[in-house]
Amino acid sequence: MPLSLTAHWAGKSIYDIDPAALARRGIRLLLADLDNTLVPYGIPEPTEPVRAWTAALKAQGVTLFVLSNNRHPQRPERFSTALGVPFIGHAGKPKPGSFFKAMERMGCTPEQTAIVGDQIFTDILGGSRAGVTTLLVEPIRLAGNPGRYLRYAVEWPFRALTKRRAKPL
Repeated sequence: MPLSLTAHWAGKSIYDIDPAALARRGIRLLLADLDNTLVPYGIPEPTEPVRAWTAALKAQGVTLFVLSNNRHPQRPERFSTALGVPFIGHAGKPKPGSFFKAMERMGCTPEQTAIVGDQIFTDILGGSRAGVTTLLVEPIRLAGNPGRYLRYAVEWPFRALTKRRAKPL
């Protein structure tokens, strides 16, 4: 499988992802990182904009599926249940196993699947290893953890390269 640290597409946030464009590309399953992609760390339930975006995906025949590395099982479970979407917590990204498990569970192939996330070394690398379309967004908020600043600094060259090479949805 191809191994890439650059995403197929890049945008500021999930709201830059057009559900109709995903559907036109044949995407039926959108895997999504939770923390700093859908909502900031610590927000326990979906916001109204996330709910509206999820409904827009569904209207286009695209299922949102939360794929979170969060080690606290109640975090992705509470969020996903409130949003009414399937999830896998403690996913072990960038290992591709949870990607394949989600696709199998939803009856989708890698060609019908995309991942959206804010981290190169988990979301984008994992999606690349699983052979799915990769969508990179900016982290919602870095504050509160010095390790996040370091991680995003290391990711910077790959983010810049993605922005230069990325194709529109």
